[in-house]
Amino acid sequence: MQRTSIKITAEKLNLQDCTNFVEDASCGGIVSFVGTVRNATQNKTVTLLDFSAYEPMALKEMQKIANKTLEKFSIFRIAIHHAVGKLEIGDVPVIIAVSSAHRKAAFEACEYAIDTLKETVPIWKKEHFEDGEVWVNSHP
Repeated sequence: MQRTSIKITAEKLNLQDCTNFVEDASCGGIVSFVGTVRNATQNKTVTLLDFSAYEPMALKEMQKIANKTLEKFSIFRIAIHHAVGKLEIGDVPVIIAVSSAHRKAAFEACEYAIDTLKETVPIWKKEHFEDGEVWVNSHP
């Protein structure tokens, strides 16, 4: 049985796909995090974000996060999907969904997964403003 769904794509992410993957009759809770492109950062108007990734390494790191999350928390399944390319205000660059028998483990696992992803996965974001652009989250 597959317990992880890991994906990097230039296509639009789908929350229902992630939910469908993680749901199970044994689970009383599904927690999801949906990151969206906001219209401002540090008092500057954002026009779009451009995500790029070193995909082989990013997929490997995302799988490591999923595996570690399964080990660390009492969860059943986890989906981690990230978009690349140009995303406009309101678009979704990242979705994480987690299922578990009880809600607390799902909440904790979901938070752990997104925090770890932002720290360790080689996905970079360029913010475009009305007056220029800047790379952010240059890691690892």
